[in-house]
Amino acid sequence: MNKSNRGPSDQTIVSGSDFLQLNIRDAPVGRRSDWLAEQLRLAIADRRLPIGSKLPATRVLAVELRVSRGVVTEAYQRLIEDGQAVGRGRNGTIVVAAPAAPPEAPQARPVASPPPGELFAAVPGADVFDSMRATPARIDLSPGTPDLAAFPRSAWLRAERSALASLSASDLGYGDPRGTPALRHAIANWLARNRAIRVDPNDILIVAGTAQTLSLLGQVLRDHGISAVAVEDPGSLGARQHLHNQRLDTPPVRVDSQGVRVDVLRDVAARAVLLTPAHQFPTGVVLSGARRRELMAWASESDGLIIEDDYDAEHRYDRPPVPALRSVLPDHVCYAGSVSKLLAPALRIGWVLVPPKYRDALVAAKRFADLGNAALPQLVLAQLMESGEMERQLRLLRTRHRRRRDTMVDAIRTHIPDAEVHGAAAGLHLMISFDAEFADTDLAAAALARGVKVQPLSWHSQHSPRPGLVLGYAASAPTAIIEGVAILGDVLRHLL
Repeated sequence: MNKSNRGPSDQTIVSGSDFLQLNIRDAPVGRRSDWLAEQLRLAIADRRLPIGSKLPATRVLAVELRVSRGVVTEAYQRLIEDGQAVGRGRNGTIVVAAPAAPPEAPQARPVASPPPGELFAAVPGADVFDSMRATPARIDLSPGTPDLAAFPRSAWLRAERSALASLSASDLGYGDPRGTPALRHAIANWLARNRAIRVDPNDILIVAGTAQTLSLLGQVLRDHGISAVAVEDPGSLGARQHLHNQRLDTPPVRVDSQGVRVDVLRDVAARAVLLTPAHQFPTGVVLSGARRRELMAWASESDGLIIEDDYDAEHRYDRPPVPALRSVLPDHVCYAGSVSKLLAPALRIGWVLVPPKYRDALVAAKRFADLGNAALPQLVLAQLMESGEMERQLRLLRTRHRRRRDTMVDAIRTHIPDAEVHGAAAGLHLMISFDAEFADTDLAAAALARGVKVQPLSWHSQHSPRPGLVLGYAASAPTAIIEGVAILGDVLRHLL
């Protein structure tokens, strides 16, 4: 077997939870319960776990950490004995008290291996790109779409009824353009639990997805005298389209196996850079700890702005969680997230955390754009986040997406054995590349003629890359994935 084509089943499964970014490898041998209890106490003290928040079920956290359920149960029991939590039977374990004087937050330390858009105009090939994207296909393996059939309709309806029942007449008027207080509070808690980001709810701006974040931010940066935003290469063509639409240049910065080349970024005439550090699009690489430190130095020395598209951060299968850049460098990172990959793109709900320097201007841009997102979907989403339904949805999606990822990797091994697979440890897509000379656009066009839609790698690169394809697997049934990859293999043989 080609070593470069090893799939996730050949890799070591690592233990970690998005909840508080816990990694059991950090626990001293023989003292896992002590370590876990201490991590929970620290999270309560620094308000990442506010009073009233519910801890994950012991069974769920034990599975994520790959420890016995007794380890988690014992840690929870210590919090209960300390008076910081209380067990409420089927309602779970609830945080009920915090220390009177929380200790000073520990200094953030660089992480050895972090993980990470959502988007698609004046870009070469944009007319072909938009035309092919709009063309229906019997089997659609385009990247960026989750399993939409898994949308939690029943949970959404329950939350919607609850939100309507408590809705006051004044809630139906024009509200705060930053978003409803309930959703901003829920997102602050979600980010603290799952992305190690501590933020005041008042500093969160609700937007219509990451696409609107880029459009609004483009206006603000241009008004602040910034005319260029460096982008990863390869990197999302759609993101470049949004920035170009705001008349911003997008100089490319090469990506290698450790992520963006910060040494190249230093030579680029741009005071801002757009990154997908948790799961780079489209290669799937994770920004390394060394590169993170270089990037922090660049931002501090040049007063640079890092636009962090936290792309696919939650969807990981074979590696531990990694904190967001925003969690270690808040004054220089504009953080963008959304529910497009967790629930559905159609909801058009996202959030952005902006450094104070740009915050008022971005809120003003949002107000003039649309006066703020629709309130009712925000209130429904807030209930899903606070009730634990979002975590349940994420666990469901991980199971389904992992199964489809494995199906696609196996199908590639069978039908396209010479392809090199990249970025399979996380996300909703993977990338394959070929050590051959042909136009990947020809391969994509021929596949579309056979009813299979994919994206050529060259669409997402400003330089001439090796030919390749970007393949999404989350939205297709396993049978469709197998058939689609088989057709790709047949088309490729004819092309070569």
